[in-house]
Amino acid sequence: MKHSTPAAALLCLLLGTAVGAEEYQVVTEEWAPYNYQENNQLTGMTTEIVRAIMALTGDKFEVLLQPSMRATQVLRTRQKTIMYSMFRTAEREPLYKWVGPIVEESIHPYQLAKAPPVNSLEQLLHAPQITTRHAGLVPTMLLSLGFNNLDKSATESKLLYRMLLAGRTGIIVGDTDAGVAYYSRQLNIAPGTLRKIPIELYRSSLYIAFSLDSEDEVVAAWAKALEQLRRSGSWSGFSGGMRSESAVVSQRRGWTVARLVAG
Repeated sequence: MKHSTPAAALLCLLLGTAVGAEEYQVVTEEWAPYNYQENNQLTGMTTEIVRAIMALTGDKFEVLLQPSMRATQVLRTRQKTIMYSMFRTAEREPLYKWVGPIVEESIHPYQLAKAPPVNSLEQLLHAPQITTRHAGLVPTMLLSLGFNNLDKSATESKLLYRMLLAGRTGIIVGDTDAGVAYYSRQLNIAPGTLRKIPIELYRSSLYIAFSLDSEDEVVAAWAKALEQLRRSGSWSGFSGGMRSESAVVSQRRGWTVARLVAG
């Protein structure tokens, strides 16, 4: 069979163009109150910021909610991928391009208020069991700190609180203070039921991460849009959402919630 060289060349050109024109995709995970699904709609504080950024840049990228490890895998393996919200760690620094910071957060352990109080790192290290999520930054961080008493059986954040309330564990680590406030309301946990252990295990800022092949022009446009939001009145709306979490926390339990980074 005789092949037409011009036709073959045209086919290769068209296929190459289709591959090169792969659209950007945005992925995120379930991590309230920053990004989560409610009433079958993707919402959350950072979700609204990402949407506002795309409104300014004119981008109409698809946004997908994925399981935590799947979202990270997509970011690592798929070209032109954007993920939020991500802690910018030293290990992750060279792997992605970054836009932010959006908010600075810290993570503390929690226990039932009626349990004997834990107040030191030494007590935490020797606790019978600390329950955290099955994978991700938090269990990795805890292992690096020398915790060998981890129960990594929780496949989602809600399970941490259900296990604690049911007496299946004595201490949980997984969410920021704002996240604890959110899940306390979602699960109707009465004020005063939970106690924050005064040991800050982790503090960092949340960012938007871009795969390394992402065009610098796109990353720069998102950074410029984020700064524009920060300088405008729009930012107060997003920070108001974060402050609302803080208000509930401080009124009910006196916890400290994240502060926005002014840039």
